[in-house]
Amino acid sequence: MATTDAPKSGCKVDLTGQVALVTGASRGIGRAIAVRLAECGASIAAVARTVEGLSTTLEIIRAAGGTAEPFAGSVADAKDVERIIEEVEAKFQKVQILVNNAGVTKDGLMLRMEDSAWDDVIDTNLKGTFLFCRAIGAMMIRQRYGRIINISSVSGIMGNPGQANYSASKAGVIGFTKTIARELAARNITVNAVAPGFITTDMTDVLPEKVKTEVKERIPVRRLGAPEDIADLVCYLAGPGAGFLTGQSIAVDGGMTC
Repeated sequence: MATTDAPKSGCKVDLTGQVALVTGASRGIGRAIAVRLAECGASIAAVARTVEGLSTTLEIIRAAGGTAEPFAGSVADAKDVERIIEEVEAKFQKVQILVNNAGVTKDGLMLRMEDSAWDDVIDTNLKGTFLFCRAIGAMMIRQRYGRIINISSVSGIMGNPGQANYSASKAGVIGFTKTIARELAARNITVNAVAPGFITTDMTDVLPEKVKTEVKERIPVRRLGAPEDIADLVCYLAGPGAGFLTGQSIAVDGGMTC
């Protein structure tokens, strides 16, 4: 029988005393990751474009007894990133876990794609990942420990018509992840990429039921993923048990790319 609901699972990874910085934490996958990491004991530095956008994420974490603080800015702006890192360091002193989740889509066929649509997606999805990895990576090198998890996409593995910019950015994230994993491994820092497939988020909620049904038919487990499916893997990769796992790109897609 096909499974229709995402599995319910509590956190089995102990991240007590650690600080996790999560970009794009205002909704969807980013919110689920921030909440799950907090459930595992981590203090959360939640990053989004506005503090107001993070209100629900903060409420969920704090209501459960967790610690979370908001930090606002553009992940694609080097000055904003520098300021955010300074604010996070002033508040928490250290960051042991970095999750680069912030991302945007501006879909369109390649021949009709405007320069701005290409630049905005590449800057947010790929450059933003680079900026945070460079800044937090330096911090992790000093403390000789770290876990970096970059959120890619199956679109970066197999491509997707109408998403030349998005697919290029997410493929870039995978290549970037593999390279810096080699650069940082000697300092006890692991770097991995997670590539979600079709996940139930605000973007997929607006799709017609017919389209959702067609998508499910392409997925061997016959359901869309839930944000928690991604969050559970991120928590494992962030934990002490994943110390020998680095430079990998792991698709969480219900078997779509197998």
